[in-house]
Amino acid sequence: MSEDTSPADVTQPATDLVEIWTDGGCKPNPGPGGWGALLCFRGQERELSGGEAETTNNRMELTAAAEALEALKRPCRVVLHTDSEYVRNGITRWSTGWVRRKWRNAAGDPVANMDLWRRLLDISARHEIEWKWVRGHSGDVNNERVDQMATAARDALGIAYPKRKK
Repeated sequence: MSEDTSPADVTQPATDLVEIWTDGGCKPNPGPGGWGALLCFRGQERELSGGEAETTNNRMELTAAAEALEALKRPCRVVLHTDSEYVRNGITRWSTGWVRRKWRNAAGDPVANMDLWRRLLDISARHEIEWKWVRGHSGDVNNERVDQMATAARDALGIAYPKRKK
């Protein structure tokens, strides 16, 4: 996106639509991880990515979604594409129960990744979001793109782990 029209900089009414693709990953899991996000708005694109030295794939998936939504400075209509059923189900199905049970899951245990879930719920409340699940590695060009971004961010950490024996 040009500097003048990125979703992070544009004052936009909530009727404007931003499409977002996110992905996160870790290798090994847990281990070094990366996340990537692609924001598309009015024919413009913005890429975001980052990594952490010690994390999990689920934390990277959640971080990708949170970072993408935080890049929007005004309330927006959003279609967020994720290949993580954990993210989509957590935000659309499970989170209501977690909040009602004071951040306990159905088994009564503390919700995993509670810090990121709280962050994502807070950010999501600012926007009108449709959460779309896409099958990973199935030919969705933008999903493949954010997967590559997440992998590059992880690799940029420069942490080499020995390969596991088969």
